[in-house]
Amino acid sequence: MANEEIALMAHLMRRAGFGATRDELDNLVEQGYEETVEQLLSPEDLPPLDMYMLYRYNPWTEITRGGLNSGQVNWLYRMVYSRRHLQEKMALFWHHVFATGEEKVKILVNLLKQIEMFREHGMGNYRDLLSRLARDPAMIFWLDNNENLKSSPNENWGRELLELFSMGVGNYSEEDVFECARAFTGWTFRDMPQHPVGQFPWYFEYRPEEHDNTEKTFLGHAGNLNGEDIIDIIVRQPACARFVSRHLFNFFVADEPEVPAWSIEPPRDPKAIEFLSETFIDSGYELKPVLRALFNSDFFKEAMFQKVRSPIEVVAGTLRLTRELQNPDPSLESVARWAGFMGQEILNPPTVEGWHTGQGWINSGAQVNRVNFVADRVGNVELPGVQDIIRRVAPNDSAITAEALVDRCLDLMGPIEVIEATRRELVDHAESRGPISCATDEEYAGFSRRVGDLLALIVATKEYQFG
Repeated sequence: MANEEIALMAHLMRRAGFGATRDELDNLVEQGYEETVEQLLSPEDLPPLDMYMLYRYNPWTEITRGGLNSGQVNWLYRMVYSRRHLQEKMALFWHHVFATGEEKVKILVNLLKQIEMFREHGMGNYRDLLSRLARDPAMIFWLDNNENLKSSPNENWGRELLELFSMGVGNYSEEDVFECARAFTGWTFRDMPQHPVGQFPWYFEYRPEEHDNTEKTFLGHAGNLNGEDIIDIIVRQPACARFVSRHLFNFFVADEPEVPAWSIEPPRDPKAIEFLSETFIDSGYELKPVLRALFNSDFFKEAMFQKVRSPIEVVAGTLRLTRELQNPDPSLESVARWAGFMGQEILNPPTVEGWHTGQGWINSGAQVNRVNFVADRVGNVELPGVQDIIRRVAPNDSAITAEALVDRCLDLMGPIEVIEATRRELVDHAESRGPISCATDEEYAGFSRRVGDLLALIVATKEYQFG
């Protein structure tokens, strides 16, 4: 099996999911790249994850009385164990684009309902997704559309819909923001009293008495426009196709500048954005054809290690690699907090802009936490996934050179290509304890510890931190 095929499949599974073990990659390569893409795009063909297994061990993650962390555990469990890889990755994508935070919403069940909406419709029609988002109680409360009344329009939802969710700065006027807000007056939600033993979700409610039924002019279109009319106009704008395509490129292909700079910073690959935009428009704003075109494109296949892994990708990918938590485990509660320590507190983005990605993930404190989290786990030779790696790198003839050991470990942790200076340091470390052999049980135990130490060094490299 060609190493290039393994490397490409590993790249696909890092970007379209949260990584895969070498056994999984071997099976996927046998299946074929394009077939794997189709499988990722068809989550309904795979069985859903049994969430009741989690609830039996951790019932507080179902009734969501445990606060933010309970929701984080709920979602992390899906990211690690679900076979519907791209479905969960798209939910994370939309959570970043349509950022909504627990710090204001508070009622966690409403955030989990929003994520479920992303999970169910995140690969469907973008126009339909925007319509559902406009009716989502968590989003309505997050951006104050429950205070958007015909007597006093509130522009928060209308502004972010245009600036951050669909078109970007420079493609609309302040008058368009105001008219957009007027079109969404009366779109609110019905609150439910919160019972001491649980949380009750909110429900969308349209209040016609609070809707402005007078004429509006939005992006050159005049009439008694309502929210649905606004969304129809938005998705027909060429700027919308480019904006969505650039978000997809930034998330799945390679790091772009932060969104606020997009009005002045050109895309790193304008031809790729144009290709995705045309596919988006030609498909009638369907997202699956765009994702299919993206994953099968040369620009995606050639973009290995051109993205800094996000904290949740680091956490979920590490758990998948090491198979640390084979079943729902009480330690999930503490593990789920680690993404926040690295700068990405899931279900609680810092602002409506979401998180600053790419180099924004890397600072001294976050980097130490990233490296420590992964190194502690890949260096634990008791974990099943680490034992699998050790068995794969163990020599058939009981002895192995330091160079060969380093190359095998780099291959199984990526495959990763490091610069020669880094490789030399890894080889020097592997040589520092003398000859490498695992002919006896005692030697194999020492060999295992040496491999664990080497893996811990590999995950600290720049190359590994880019996914």
